[in-house]
Amino acid sequence: MAALPVYRWRLAPDGYATRRQLRSLGLRPGGQDVAAQLERPRRRREPLVAHLYRVDRAKPVRPMTPGRAEALAKAMAARRTCPVCERDAGYCIPPSLGMCVPCHDQPVAA
Repeated sequence: MAALPVYRWRLAPDGYATRRQLRSLGLRPGGQDVAAQLERPRRRREPLVAHLYRVDRAKPVRPMTPGRAEALAKAMAARRTCPVCERDAGYCIPPSLGMCVPCHDQPVAA
């Protein structure tokens, strides 16, 4: 197995992109293996690594189907629903709190 080409940060040749860059172009890796790596050096720590994919082998993003849209809406509703008061908080409840902010701020009766 050959080693991946490694490029310095911001010096990758044209034709390579990260997952986020592919997504902004309306593409996805489409099952292809990582083609190269970017490395950003850091002091006293290992370098940051970003995986690069070939743009010419990327596939278009799959369209949103009604079933996927419904499942996503249910998942987001579950993230917004407080398990204590069972109301829609209007925002995604932080996992660190586990409940909406008003429920978290209420004093607990002993």
